[in-house]
Amino acid sequence: MVRIRIENLCKDYLTPSKDTLHAVKKASLEVALGEVVLIIGPSGSGKSTLLRSVNKLEIPTSGRIFIDEDEVTGNADIRKIREEVGMVFQNFNLFPHLSVIENITLAPIRVKGMDKSAARELALGLLARVGLSEKADSYPNQLSGGQQQRVAIARALAMNPKVMLFDEPTSALDPEMIKEVLDVMLSLAKSGMTMLIVSHEMGFASAAADRVVFMDAGEIIEIDTPENLFNHPKNERTKQFLEHIL
Repeated sequence: MVRIRIENLCKDYLTPSKDTLHAVKKASLEVALGEVVLIIGPSGSGKSTLLRSVNKLEIPTSGRIFIDEDEVTGNADIRKIREEVGMVFQNFNLFPHLSVIENITLAPIRVKGMDKSAARELALGLLARVGLSEKADSYPNQLSGGQQQRVAIARALAMNPKVMLFDEPTSALDPEMIKEVLDVMLSLAKSGMTMLIVSHEMGFASAAADRVVFMDAGEIIEIDTPENLFNHPKNERTKQFLEHIL
């Protein structure tokens, strides 16, 4: 079963000099139910733009995106899409004036109409899942970066999404904090969550990704298993990129 289907996606921007920047060019990708797909590529290659289009944080210029059989593009209900698609950003985006548990319960209560006691029970279970049971009543500024990112993952999971999107979730973290976030993501992958991830964490890709997508200049250049893409890339541009990061 295909969970995410991206068909001929294009995203153009108008630069200050009135030129057209083709951020994504006719990109097509399918992600199966329970599959983990990692997107890599140089800065400006269109990775995040492609990812953010899946929950309409970017509005494509053309092309179509589906979650199961529901179209995301066009006149789709943004609220419904974002209930089904969890998003974890580079910079956590927690509400600083709310406690950890309030950050997690906010959307289930306000968007889904969940009872407060049920939402709290759900949040406590998710905090246990990400290893932060003792931080329920703490505030974001009392947490490390890795802890904040794990709260952000719990918050996204509280909506019981069909899909999880991760936009460079470890790039703002100190090296010693990266592993604790990747461990949570690895656990999610093993649980069968469908995940589309922009990251350069090659160790995670080898451990958890089913496929790796290499993008450059807005185009999908190559898609393969981590083993094949890292060790036997077919495209010369892929080879050049991997020489710099492996």
